Amino acid sequence: MTEKRYKDGLQLMNKVVGESGSHTREFLNEIAPDFERLLVEFPFGDIYSRPGLDIKSRELATVAALTALGYAIPQLEVHINGALNVGCSKEEIVELIMQLSVYAGFPAALNGLQAAKEVFAARDLMKEGY
Repeated sequence: MTEKRYKDGLQLMNKVVGESGSHTREFLNEIAPDFERLLVEFPFGDIYSRPGLDIKSRELATVAALTALGYAIPQLEVHINGALNVGCSKEEIVELIMQLSVYAGFPAALNGLQAAKEVFAARDLMKEGY
């Protein structure tokens, strides 16, 4: 069962976060290979693959949670990329982060918007209008 969880989780993780996920996995394999396995199996093999929410909704929820935390900027950037990979628009991501200013505070929203800008710039999306 664990091997199937890992294989299924890795397939979904690659679909969502793509290359940024492989960098995380490489880093973890060097220092904590058991944690790398857990990172693939639990969130992606068990949770992301559940019925009830589509993958786009799950990524928007993840971006919201990471923005609200305010201190998980590298992971936020990974999941902003993931949100774009699964069909979210720049506008949806920006509006989501702006919405969080009400509940998570302006500093968290500002950090989230800066992370979004970095991701959009890296993907050459800044020249596109809002």
